[in-house]
Formats: sequence, structure tokens, C-alpha cells
Amino acid sequence: MRDIRIFETHAHYDDAAFDNDRDELLNRLADEGYAYVINVAADFDSVETTYDLTTKYDHVYGAIGIHPDGVKELNENNFQHLREMALRPKILAVGEIGLDYHYEDADKDLQKDWFERQLILARSIGKPVIIHSRDACEDTMKILRSGVAKGIPGVVHCYSYTAETAKELLKMGYYFGIGGVVTFSNARKVVEAVEEIPLDRILLETDCPYLAPTPHRGERNSSLNIPLVAEKIAAIKGVQYHKVLEQTYKNARKLFFNK
Repeated sequence: MRDIRIFETHAHYDDAAFDNDRDELLNRLADEGYAYVINVAADFDSVETTYDLTTKYDHVYGAIGIHPDGVKELNENNFQHLREMALRPKILAVGEIGLDYHYEDADKDLQKDWFERQLILARSIGKPVIIHSRDACEDTMKILRSGVAKGIPGVVHCYSYTAETAKELLKMGYYFGIGGVVTFSNARKVVEAVEEIPLDRILLETDCPYLAPTPHRGERNSSLNIPLVAEKIAAIKGVQYHKVLEQTYKNARKLFFNK
């Protein structure tokens, strides 16, 4: 693998799950061909810790944003701080932002308001977005079809909706983050979506420490499991494994570095 470049587009290495071996693991990734790792913030604590990781490791970059579960933290004062952090060196995107209606107590109106505000932030600073959408397909699509999201490039992280919805998102120009879920035995919908999505619109991700692929399901996930995801995508698409790594690397470079 040392001659292959891998771009991990969604990780949470500031999570406490990595407290015992974070430095060892991140250095190992650099040694094994992981040219880029994007650590993605979700709340204000992780905004700070994400930025700290970008300053410590050459191959670690960041995304700054507030996850829908954390938008109750947001107000006008700290939103300005979020903007300032998003402008810092090595911050490649605004994220993860979006909607999550999985829990019954989700404040849908508040989530939609701050999703739109963070989309506007991304446009104002010229950076792409990393979108989280869980059990909220209809409202997510309404916002992405609206003028507030027009022209903002981005990726739908951990894509979990149908192939038909993927077709609509493709027309809008979005990329799709595919991780360990695609290897699960009950992931028929995700597999069908990957069949539909062109390889030049797929990004590799782990969402580690969560969502470890088979055969490690239920264990702590890390970017070292990306080859398992790439192998599954290669099988679905009927292409060589190396082709998946090469093309997804190019895709991520294009989205996050415009290169």
C-alpha cells in the first residue's frame, strides 16, 4: 500500500476512543499512504480539537461545523467564532452540517435554520460542505434544491438514501461519502445507490471511530479499514481495487482542493 495514496474524507480522531493511541495511529497512516485525513468537527469542543490536530500533523486537515445534534449550542456570538475558525489554515470545508431526525426530540425547525445558516457561511468563505442527513431526506432535499444551497459544492456524508435520491443529488453536483455501511449484510439500499453513482462522484470515508466495516463491525473503526470499503466498492462497480483508490483520491482532491 505504500505506493498508493488514500484520501480519508471523514474521521473523528479527536474522539476519546483514540486517547490511548492517537499519535501512533495517525503517524502510521502517514507511513502507509494516507496522504490526507480530514478530521470533521461536530460541536464546539471538536471545533477546537479538530484545529489542534491540523496543526500537529502534516497530513491531517479539518472541517469546521456544528452537527444537527449540537445546534442548540449556536447563537450569534459563537457563530462568528465558527466563521473565524473555518477560515483558518488547513480547514477545507464547513461540516459536518445538516439534519438528523432520528430521535423523537429533534428540534426540526432549529436544525433547518442552522443548516441554512451554515450553508450560507460556506458560500461566503468559498468552501465546500460536508452534509449529514439521517432520517431527514425530504427536508434535506428541499433545502439543497433551494437558492440557499445553490452553487455550493459538497459531499453527502455516509450516504444512506435511495438510488433515486442519489440521481437527484448527482444532478445537483454533489459527491457521496461511502464508508463501512456498504459492507454490511443489510446494506442493500446503499449497495444499490453505489451501483447508480459514478465512480468519479464517490469519496472514501470511515466516520471513525464509528461504523467499522465487516468483518470488524462493532469494533472501534479507523482509517486503516478504508481498503475494506474500497474492495467492496470495486466488487459492486466491477473495477479493480486500485482504480477505486486512485479515482476517489482524485475526487477528493477536486472537491476539497479544487485540483
